[in-house]
Amino acid sequence: CGEDKQVKCWDLEYNKVIRHYHGHLSGVYALSLHPSIDVLVTGGRDATGRVWDMRTKASIHSLAGHTNTVASVQTQSSEPQVITGSHDCTIRLWDLVAGRSRVTLTHHKKSVRALVVHPRLYAFASGGPDNIKQWKCPDGKFIQNLSGHNAIVNCLGMNEDGVLVSGGDNGTLFLWDWRTGYNFQRLQAPVQPGSIDSGAGIFACGFDQSGSRLITAEADKTVK
Repeated sequence: CGEDKQVKCWDLEYNKVIRHYHGHLSGVYALSLHPSIDVLVTGGRDATGRVWDMRTKASIHSLAGHTNTVASVQTQSSEPQVITGSHDCTIRLWDLVAGRSRVTLTHHKKSVRALVVHPRLYAFASGGPDNIKQWKCPDGKFIQNLSGHNAIVNCLGMNEDGVLVSGGDNGTLFLWDWRTGYNFQRLQAPVQPGSIDSGAGIFACGFDQSGSRLITAEADKTVK
């Protein structure tokens, strides 16, 4: 997905596009594949989330309610099956079948840039310029704040061992213990030689399937 409003499905073996999903009116900034059904959820600058049938490319729902860019989308098998975070400072929990917002969380005072679902616990985390927050499902009960970043939190990742990682606009990576909220490690991503300081930002992060390797996508045009 990208600024050109397009969402594309690729065949990785043959490195070619096999499906297009049309409907967003502006740039598309987030997507998530549902873990148990053939559904794709996207979000973007048109302030909507969209639910797609992966195989037929049909638009199932337009998730309306946010008033600014939908910057992050997460899906899970249990309720709420869709979670969205927006620059309007809110998080919405959605009824996937009805295509309606069930709960709106307003605890963040600034834009919500990142979401991640805990792979084992019935919970999720959100991040933005102010801090990281933990929530319980299905109704979004607030758990605790994780503070310490001196930059906008652009991305979150989570492994099954309870390690939460957050990536900041200044190239910092913080590793947290989910249960205690303790920040046990801080890293500074190295900038590619010749890149300017603004190239230090971390835009995406995630663990591999083993949970032992962290992958980042950064402003200096590198993947580490």
